[in-house]
Amino acid sequence: MELRWYKWAVVVMLWFTCFFNYADRQSIFSVFKLLEEEMGLTSIQLGWIAAAFMWVYAATGWFAGMIGDRFCRKTVILSGFLFWSVITLLFAFSTEYWHLLVLRAVEGFGEAFYFPAAMSMISSYHTKETRSRAMGIHQSSVYAGTVAGGWLGGWMGMHYGWRSSFYVLGISGIFLVFLLFFLLKEPPRGTIGEKTNDDPAGKGPESAAAMFKNMLFLYKIPMVVVLTAVFIGANFVATIFLVWTPKFLVDKFNMSLSMAGFSATAYLQVGSVLGVLAGGYLADRWVRKHRGGRMLTQSIGLLAGVPFIFAVGWTLHIYVLIPAMFCFGIFKGIYDANIWASLHDVTPVERRSSAVGIMNSLSWFGGAMAQVIIARASMQYGMSACLSATSMIYLFFGLLLVWGVLRYMKGRPVAAIGQ
Repeated sequence: MELRWYKWAVVVMLWFTCFFNYADRQSIFSVFKLLEEEMGLTSIQLGWIAAAFMWVYAATGWFAGMIGDRFCRKTVILSGFLFWSVITLLFAFSTEYWHLLVLRAVEGFGEAFYFPAAMSMISSYHTKETRSRAMGIHQSSVYAGTVAGGWLGGWMGMHYGWRSSFYVLGISGIFLVFLLFFLLKEPPRGTIGEKTNDDPAGKGPESAAAMFKNMLFLYKIPMVVVLTAVFIGANFVATIFLVWTPKFLVDKFNMSLSMAGFSATAYLQVGSVLGVLAGGYLADRWVRKHRGGRMLTQSIGLLAGVPFIFAVGWTLHIYVLIPAMFCFGIFKGIYDANIWASLHDVTPVERRSSAVGIMNSLSWFGGAMAQVIIARASMQYGMSACLSATSMIYLFFGLLLVWGVLRYMKGRPVAAIGQ
């Protein structure tokens, strides 16, 4: 196959895989109101349902990254996809609160294997000249999947019961796994078409102990520490909006389940699609002139998003809420487009999957903590105040990222960056 078009075909195939990754995890939040009524659940119990996925996802991420560096990435991706699709289908058979907790936790295990291997695969097909755009296009599937899962869960829950969307998503995902088995091809390690001095292709596999030692070595790179800290903060805010906005809109603005599921995701995620495309393009151009160009692009997204996050929680008017969510989405997308491309700019080629895995893992520990914290805080201060307060998290970590670039991203010309 011609590399020049197949490398983009890979992005498309992984786009649909990631679409289900997020649709499957998002759909349950749109039926929180139905679960609350049917099972008599409290906000704290709903928070634990959300957190169960995140704790296990976080705990598995570092291990999933090592697996992505050690084994065939196509196998890792498709095995995880099949696993979490089956779990999604099993949600439809849940009848007790503990069923939901266990299945959410197990779903987190399966989904954790996707991102490290997928980002490593995209980096193998795309050089630094197209990497941000490729990852930005792929990132748009996160938003599309979130919108689809949120809307489908709410609409089908309102018309056919809360279990119905899990039948549709689970069966559709299983079908796509078997299709991709024939279409997706495993690339060599390193970046196709570029020479690297540390490509492990052709060498014997490292021991698990050696890989673990080398993974820890990543955190001797100062900018890896900064990028990880910033992602923890950004994901803390993002997961709060993903989990609690549907119920927030039902409670505060008296929306129907389907409208709340759509509104909580669509405006923010459509904005994010625009942002992620703009962020990828801007970063690919800026990094040619400044080694920290991708990271500076991310800092713009964080700092510019602050007033819009505040407005989402504080406003009493729909005509302010919708533009605020849309604008927050744009700047969130500018940050998101370069999460992994920025990380790959400062990590060795053969550690890309491990780097994504451990950074993803740590960020989702933050996301898991956020669900319990926000549930408890909202009982005392109200959800509106809690959502607005998260804008200060964006402000702090946006400034931290600017400091990191100014402090650590000087020196080598861009041509010497890890390919």
